Amino acid sequence: MKSAVGSVKNNTLSLLFSDFKEITKAKLAISVVFSSIAGYFLGAYQIDVVSLLLLMFGGYCMVGASNAYNQIIEKDLDALMKRTKNRPIPSGRMSVKTALAVAVVLTVLGVLALFALSPKTAMFGAISIFLYTSVYTPLKTKSPLSVFVGAFPGAIPFMLGWVAATDDFGIEPGTLFMIQFFWQFPHFWALGWMLDEDYKQAGFKMLPTGKKDKGTAMQIILYTIWMIVISIIPVFGFTGRLHLSIPAAAIVLLSGLVMLFFAFKLYENRDNPSARKLMLASVTYISLIQVVYVIDKFIN
Repeated sequence: MKSAVGSVKNNTLSLLFSDFKEITKAKLAISVVFSSIAGYFLGAYQIDVVSLLLLMFGGYCMVGASNAYNQIIEKDLDALMKRTKNRPIPSGRMSVKTALAVAVVLTVLGVLALFALSPKTAMFGAISIFLYTSVYTPLKTKSPLSVFVGAFPGAIPFMLGWVAATDDFGIEPGTLFMIQFFWQFPHFWALGWMLDEDYKQAGFKMLPTGKKDKGTAMQIILYTIWMIVISIIPVFGFTGRLHLSIPAAAIVLLSGLVMLFFAFKLYENRDNPSARKLMLASVTYISLIQVVYVIDKFIN
C-alpha cells in the first residue's frame, strides 16, 4: 500500500515537473540562458561564479515567465493547433490561475536575481518580458510585423550577458544584440514556413508576405546576408573590446555561408523539408558562433 502511494506521488511530481518545463518552454529557456552565458564570458574581465549563477537563474526565470504569460494569453488559440493543443493549459492539466502564479513568481525572482547583478541588467530583462507579452504576443494575429517586434526581446539575451558582466551598454553589447536580432528573421520565418498551416488555424500571421512564396524566401536570404555581415564586423576592430581574430571570423563567415546556402535552397524549392534544414542550420549557427566568439576571446 505504501509503495502504491509512493508511486502515485512520484508520478504526480513527475507530471508537475513536466508541465513546469512545458509552461516555461525549458529547452528554449536553456538555449536563451546559453546565449546570456556566452555574452557574460565575452564581457567579463574575470569570471565570478556567483554572478554567473545569478544570470543563469534570473535568465531562466525571465524567459520562463514570458513563455508562461504567452501561453495564458494564447490558451484558446493553442487549443486550435496540433502543435500546441496538448500544452498544460489548453489540455486542462493546469489552470490559468496556477499558470499565472508561476509566471508572477518567476518574474519577481528573475527581476530580483538580475537586479542583484545590476539595475541595467534587470531593466533589460524586464523590457524583454514586456515586449514579448504585451506587444509581440497580441500582434501575432494582427500582422507579420510581430516577428520584427519579437526580434527585439529575442535579441536581448546575448547582449544581457555582457551588460551583466560589465554594468555597461555600449558598442560591444549593441553588436551582440544586432547579431541575434538579424539571426531571428531567417530562423523564425523558416519555422513559420514549416508550421504555416498550423499557425493559420489560430490566425497567426508569421510570414512576411503571408504566403510560402518567393517573396518570403527572398526576405529570408536578405536578412541572412545582413546577419553574416554583422557577425564578422568585430574582425575589423570597430567594436571596442569585442573583436574576432581572422581565423575565428573565417569560421563565422563559413558557418553563415552554409546557412545562406540553405536559404537559397528554400528559395529554389519552396517546400517544408528545405525550411526545416534552414531552421536546423540556424540553430547550429547561433550556438556555434557564440562558442567561437568565446573561445577566440580566451585564446587571443
